[in-house]
Amino acid sequence: MPTLVLLRHGQSQWNLENRFTGWWDVDLSPAGVEEARAAGRLMRGKGIDFDCCFTSVLTRAIRTLHLALHEMDRLWLPVTKDWRLNERHYGGLTGLNKQEMTEKVGAEQVKIWRRSYDIPPPPLDRDSPWDVSTDRRYAGVEVPETESLKDTIARAVPYYEREIAPALQAGQRVLVAAHGNSLRGIIKYLSNIGDDEIVGLEIPTGKPIVYELADDLSVVRRFDLGEA
Repeated sequence: MPTLVLLRHGQSQWNLENRFTGWWDVDLSPAGVEEARAAGRLMRGKGIDFDCCFTSVLTRAIRTLHLALHEMDRLWLPVTKDWRLNERHYGGLTGLNKQEMTEKVGAEQVKIWRRSYDIPPPPLDRDSPWDVSTDRRYAGVEVPETESLKDTIARAVPYYEREIAPALQAGQRVLVAAHGNSLRGIIKYLSNIGDDEIVGLEIPTGKPIVYELADDLSVVRRFDLGEA
């Protein structure tokens, strides 16, 4: 039975500071480091093992993966990194404090930007200090100026189908360490969750979500490992 585990990165420094992060490369907070280690200990204690791993090109997800694998004595596993598993690009909200934005434009507008399925935030100015379009890790990539959840899913799900699903079909046990919104996309696809429902799905940091799949990769069971 193919097994897929989805792991949102541990708390980042900007999670701690309540700032919109998106594609900006923020590291884990001390609490996030411990969340990642705890996830690894939990998976090891539950007898979960892997053959290959996937993550984004953002430090908080990569470090979460490495810290978890270190606790599992599995740092030697092959890891594929791809920008398509990045967090949603928050456009002009990047770097801003969520509470301050709520006070500035109102809670309803911030809720629309954060929780709408297909309404993106304002685009990021190319002279913004948070612009990553010239970062060498995105060479040849058309870096978006902003993304809705729908936009994020439009890159994360095809990546799952093209790269992750074949590994599962080959019988490999797969760990994906990524971000709230890219993982929402994969969960939406696997669990056939509607557009309105998926925006409200909360994915806690550092908590492994396990999918047990049939040979055709249909879902047999989905559960939070800590509650198993």
